[in-house]
Amino acid sequence: MQSGIAAKPQTQRPRLGFLGVGWIGRHRMEAIAQSGAAEVAVVVDPSTQALEAAEKAAPGCERAGSFEELLAKPLDGIVIATPSAVHAEQAVAALERGLAVFCQKPLGRDAREVRRVVDAAKASDRLLGVDLSYRFTHGMRQLRERIRAGELGEVFALNLVFHNAYGPDKAWFYDPKLAGGGCVMDLGIHLVDLALWVMDFPPVTRVSSHLYAGGRPLASRETQVEDYAVAQLELASGASVQLTCSWKVSAGCDAVIEASFYGTKGGASLRNVNGSFYDFTADLFHGTSRQRLAEPPDAWGGRAAVDWAARLAAGQRFDPECERLVAVADALDRIYRP
Repeated sequence: MQSGIAAKPQTQRPRLGFLGVGWIGRHRMEAIAQSGAAEVAVVVDPSTQALEAAEKAAPGCERAGSFEELLAKPLDGIVIATPSAVHAEQAVAALERGLAVFCQKPLGRDAREVRRVVDAAKASDRLLGVDLSYRFTHGMRQLRERIRAGELGEVFALNLVFHNAYGPDKAWFYDPKLAGGGCVMDLGIHLVDLALWVMDFPPVTRVSSHLYAGGRPLASRETQVEDYAVAQLELASGASVQLTCSWKVSAGCDAVIEASFYGTKGGASLRNVNGSFYDFTADLFHGTSRQRLAEPPDAWGGRAAVDWAARLAAGQRFDPECERLVAVADALDRIYRP
């Protein structure tokens, strides 16, 4: 999210609780701790090994035995890194207790759940953030700035790709009730968010899509999750968005990630390097020439969490930009039900 509404600065660093400190939760915890923006006060996880690793990374933090026990602690906010099915419920409970929330994506499994969380943040006037981390790559920031400045002219076409040749390693990702969806919910959310964010969130006027599981059309969202998806979104600006994402496809490398924008005066693209999930280049195109805007190294993974923590430390409360989260969720709903 972008900078929110200014408020009275905190007199001390916010105390944060971390709900889920597996790989992703611990990484975000370490990023916030290293930034100095907030204090890692309490951690919760069913895994003793994860808790021990968290305590090693943040000496002095306290363990809590449950989410309910976490909510009872004297905290200013919580960071949620749990299975998708409980994100909305946990976020609403925390917000209603007066705590700020930073949550892994997706914030909810559909637009209805996301709306509940955003409404709870607004009602409690608490800062809400979601880990839409690709917004914080240096390359994506450069592209958005150039596109907003008109260097591409009128953008009329977007090409978005995210192939993960491995796929998730946790069983709950493949349970539609727990995950809410497959590769679209896991990977496509980043692509849709980037497209709408760069284009300043024009309404999505039309969506068509095809979802597959194991090489066959998805039979039922009640029993399966998609591992390959292709969709086309038409925007009110007149631009056409082509989106493709997958798990476990034969990509010839670990990952293929691309966000390309084509306009009447030029083009621009963010692309991963040598199959990496983390290294990206960003280029500006004019005809057959290209200008490199960004390249590795770029330690972007924890920036969304650090940005949220810093804004919380500055006393910021509800950010109206959170309404955009509902627009992204609605676009995903329409990919699932075109």
